[in-house]
Amino acid sequence: MSLDPERIPVLAGVGQINDREDRLDPGEMMIEALRRAEYDAGARVLADADSLSVVTQIAWPDLGDLSPRIADAVGMTGSARQSKLPHGDTPIRYLNDAADAIQRGESRIALVTGGEALRTARKRVNVDPVRARRREGHPTYAQQYGLVAPVDVYPLYENACRAAWGQTLAEAQGESGAIWAGMSEVAAANEAAWLRTAVSAAEVIMPSLANRPIAFPYTKLQVANSSVNQGAGFIVTSLAEARRRGVAEQLLVFVGDGAAAKEPSDILARDRYDFSVSMASSIGATLAANTLDAFDHVELYSCFPCVPKMARRIVHWPLEKPASVVGGLTFGGGPIGNYMSHAVAAMTLKLRGGGTGFLFANGGFATENHCIALAGRPFERRRGGYDVQAEADGARGAIPLLDEDYRGPASIETCTVFYDRDGEPRGGVVVARTGAGARTLARIDRADGDLIAWLTSGTGEPVGQFGTITGEDRHWRMT
Repeated sequence: MSLDPERIPVLAGVGQINDREDRLDPGEMMIEALRRAEYDAGARVLADADSLSVVTQIAWPDLGDLSPRIADAVGMTGSARQSKLPHGDTPIRYLNDAADAIQRGESRIALVTGGEALRTARKRVNVDPVRARRREGHPTYAQQYGLVAPVDVYPLYENACRAAWGQTLAEAQGESGAIWAGMSEVAAANEAAWLRTAVSAAEVIMPSLANRPIAFPYTKLQVANSSVNQGAGFIVTSLAEARRRGVAEQLLVFVGDGAAAKEPSDILARDRYDFSVSMASSIGATLAANTLDAFDHVELYSCFPCVPKMARRIVHWPLEKPASVVGGLTFGGGPIGNYMSHAVAAMTLKLRGGGTGFLFANGGFATENHCIALAGRPFERRRGGYDVQAEADGARGAIPLLDEDYRGPASIETCTVFYDRDGEPRGGVVVARTGAGARTLARIDRADGDLIAWLTSGTGEPVGQFGTITGEDRHWRMT
């Protein structure tokens, strides 16, 4: 690590806000979060920041680019930008960008913020902004089969992973329940969390009137809770600048190296659904780059159980230890692209005075992966830069050809069943492989109760089973 304090990046202040009274728009929450971060630092820094990075929000699209408004509100004249898309990895990418700029000597003070007012937005227009955004334009092949929003796609990974790991449905759901119950306990103790009532593993996985099935095998308590009004922000400075501003030494958390890689944006152009080579590459590179023997705390992105379940196997994180310092996207709150700003804030508070932490972020449809290490003491930041895409691409398996019109015998690569709000199946989708190895999709007919019952009962493993794609609408039939 450079001995020059001007080039050592630290987190100097963090701020969070929950608007439970539905009073604030996303921009107002972002401004308040940054002001709270400045108060937390105990020093005037906002007006002198040389950069501002804003995680875009979807709740109020009419607000447009909020970065000029926020910069004006905090009195800064440095550069300001807003992300094009609200992906879950964006706050960690912005943290890494800020740390790298400081390490290069190009920045002294950087601000990052984001916020969503989705609960208020839904009351205003009575629509789901997430699905509305995804349905824009002509539907893709995947969307024609119901694969529209993240909650439709992540179950494909869940079911493929369960089969690959040799778990029964009960064992896989038990693991999900244990992770989520642990996160609910973290949220119950976190004043900044949205839902602060701990639940048991059984309550997480068992369908009920209050915990309806969403997409097999996920229930409402297993998916991100986006019906929140939450904002968060953080301040990254050089160690020297923090000292000049009088930020107390015990508040400073040191920023280590990070790494990032992506899967193909087309979910049907992935090499597999039981593993993510970009996740493994980004996590592995982060672990290798930082001079830390082990981590005391982690945040393993938790939009859906398959993500932290895959990540914890790479990190070798024990099931009995909390996978979050916030409380996860179900209980801590799921403000679309900005959850990891809350994770940065919570991890900073956790590490003040000592300890080490690892942040893993996921975005899109299991697409983007971005990690970074933090510590409550100085440690070596070896390289700067975080792109490990070439390594991920080199390790990726062959992508199967896509046959959109195939009919005939095939085997299940993965699948899911979708549910209406009343808990009744509304159909589903099979991702199948033809005898020639091509990938194709087939519909699960909501009227085929025997098929749906078998797919969801746990009495057998659907993945790998043979069937036939038939008819004009290309329905799946078991053989």
